[in-house]
Amino acid sequence: MPRVTLSPKFQIVIPREVRDSMGLQPGEQLQVFRYGDRIELIPVRAIREMRGFLKGIDTDVERDPDRL
Repeated sequence: MPRVTLSPKFQIVIPREVRDSMGLQPGEQLQVFRYGDRIELIPVRAIREMRGFLKGIDTDVERDPDRL
């Protein structure tokens, strides 16, 4: 698993293998979340890029009788 080092200016470099596998480009924005004791970076995607990303998801969900 790749590691990064926090610079004196509190900057990090995302390792190349991670950037390539995620398709990250220079200037792309990331949302930063604190989740428990870790930091998560989530790429901000345009809504047009999100179209169809749930294609094939199973929509058969067991529902409570009062939620039909």
